[in-house]
Amino acid sequence: MKVGLIDVDGHNFPNLALMKLSAYHKAKGDEVEWYSPFDDFDTVYMAKVFTHTPDYTQVIANAKSIIKGGTGYDVTSRLPEEAETITPDYTLYPYIDRKTAYGFLTRGCIRKCPWCIVPRKEGTIRPYQDVDEIAVDGRTNLVLMDNNILAAGEYGKAQLRKMAERGYRIDFNQAMDARLVTDEVAEVLAQIKWLQYIRFGCDTPMQVGECEKAIALIQSYGYTGAFFLYTILRGDIAECFERVNHWRDKRFGGRVRPFSQPELDFTTTKQVIPQWQKDMAHWCNKKTCYFGCEFEDFSPRVGFKCKQYFA
Repeated sequence: MKVGLIDVDGHNFPNLALMKLSAYHKAKGDEVEWYSPFDDFDTVYMAKVFTHTPDYTQVIANAKSIIKGGTGYDVTSRLPEEAETITPDYTLYPYIDRKTAYGFLTRGCIRKCPWCIVPRKEGTIRPYQDVDEIAVDGRTNLVLMDNNILAAGEYGKAQLRKMAERGYRIDFNQAMDARLVTDEVAEVLAQIKWLQYIRFGCDTPMQVGECEKAIALIQSYGYTGAFFLYTILRGDIAECFERVNHWRDKRFGGRVRPFSQPELDFTTTKQVIPQWQKDMAHWCNKKTCYFGCEFEDFSPRVGFKCKQYFA
């Protein structure tokens, strides 16, 4: 059997589902490769994570069956059970080095944030895999895509302790929930080796104070690295500005780095994003601008300064 794969979102970030499907089919003795219109295939898998990603428009006439999956196509789509926890095929993406692995320790989330599709897709929090099942074949740099590891109670804390004990280098690339950082959690987070940042979500005014509290608590246990804060831009420009601008305060020493993105509408591919959200994200995410000038003085276009948004 010959299997073709299409990563509709592109190849800038590895598609874990396709990596698992590749491993699953290769274990069965099937031939797996990236789709080509010049070859014939028994099955072609098309994976799409984001609804706003333009669909694959090329006609696929050289496959007996085409299977589309991923949130971008169907929020209820699932991998075959045998493929769910299989070790991914890392050869699909040659830029992944031999020390790096990707995976989930938990699935789901206890929150019901209106801008997030996870609760609808995965339901509430539940254990999924053990960290040692992800760190295979000497892969000790772990990119974990959990949506709320700190909501997993004793299971989540046990996984964090294991990471610290094993010396794995970690990135929770979807961020953690600062509201769930206790003294016990802060102590173990400070002990973990982080690939780059400790990441939190800071999407509402209430979360600003919660993030401050969590940051101070983790630092009190000896963490000296940086923090990365996801900040969704939605609703009122004044509130968003205050929440994003807050972290420029000198008392944070440049160690708290927000990353802003407009709220995405998962129900349409024709969303119109307000220009102020694009400009605020541009200013925030280019750190030479964020730390180098006030948003009101930022000039994303010739003859325009962002202070005009507040006039």
